[in-house]
Amino acid sequence: MKRYVIERDLPGVGSMSGDELCGASAKSNEALAQIPGVQWEHSYVAGDKTFCIYLAESEDAIHKHAELSGFPANTITEVTTIIDPTTAG
Repeated sequence: MKRYVIERDLPGVGSMSGDELCGASAKSNEALAQIPGVQWEHSYVAGDKTFCIYLAESEDAIHKHAELSGFPANTITEVTTIIDPTTAG
């Protein structure tokens, strides 16, 4: 599967309570259970956006998740390489 970064515009997400984030996560998981070939790794919440890291067989599967969950996929970018401090040697 390929790795993707999904940028979602979600006004107010940065000020959601833990319970609200729990509910949003459950809603996402319900949609994921209906779509083969998609895995949610984790998400970063920043201001009015989330940046979600997914493994998926195709970009179409991510669009299907967005449709079923009700969470927009405003920008989907395939990750081509991962680097970190150890990349420098």
